[in-house]
Amino acid sequence: MDWRSVKFDWNRARAFLVTAEEGSLSAAARALGMAQPTLGRQVRAFEEEVGVLLFERIGNGLKLTSSGLELVEHVRAMGEAAGRVSLTASGQSQQVEGLVCITATEVTAAFVLPPIVAKLRAAEPGITVEVVATNNVSDLRRREADIAIRAGRPTDPDLIARKLRGHSLSLYASESYLEQIGNPQTSDELLRAEFLGFEQSEQYIDGLNQLGLKVTSQHFPIICSNHIVQWQMVKQGVGVGVMLSQVADAEPGVQQAAPWLPAFEIEVWLVAHRELNTSRRVRLVFDFLAKELENTSPESEASRE
Repeated sequence: MDWRSVKFDWNRARAFLVTAEEGSLSAAARALGMAQPTLGRQVRAFEEEVGVLLFERIGNGLKLTSSGLELVEHVRAMGEAAGRVSLTASGQSQQVEGLVCITATEVTAAFVLPPIVAKLRAAEPGITVEVVATNNVSDLRRREADIAIRAGRPTDPDLIARKLRGHSLSLYASESYLEQIGNPQTSDELLRAEFLGFEQSEQYIDGLNQLGLKVTSQHFPIICSNHIVQWQMVKQGVGVGVMLSQVADAEPGVQQAAPWLPAFEIEVWLVAHRELNTSRRVRLVFDFLAKELENTSPESEASRE
């Protein structure tokens, strides 16, 4: 290695890394326990050392430029290495500590993850778990999460993915509601029902049509983007909604509204940034989730999907 080619100060690189992760100079200064002006000078000095603009200001926060986004991954690896050096020097290198952020759909986060997170915390008390419940796809490259559970195969070449056992979804309604609309036995009879939809239900409607249920937007007088709220409405007899079979089949007072129709089958992928290869903490949680979620055969993993 040509050590003469390394022409920057680690403290300045660390200031850049923490600012990128915290999103603002004030938050980064608090995290590092230093004055904000001092931190700002270190970040500007690092930009001068590497010769590129690393941040652009967005409102009260900072956003990484394309150059900063590429550079932060290398500096993060340096930070991980520095952390391992400190742990080894203090005789704590076998401990796994720190925050891991997991993002999943609202339903997965509410019904599937809780017992897994409890088991993880019992096994690894040094790990702090943050769960982001959202039906939107979090950007792992921008560090919106460390690990994602996604319905669909990722396409970003910088992500590492493992295919898990898929999920089945079906239409459900409360027993009282099905009785109210005459306990339909065919798809035509089920069209008497009111359905609960999402803000953008075109794909959902197309899927139901392909299964043989000829619904239109007129059959969806109730719209709710939050799947947990929508499920509560289903349980309370508001109408027919879709839910994971493993969740709905365990719910008393609720039953399949159209058992004659095949279920929706969706792929499930466990996804992480390539930092998975360098972070023992993230790798541990990734492997733990894969095991608990009953991952599929080993050949489903790809190092650079």
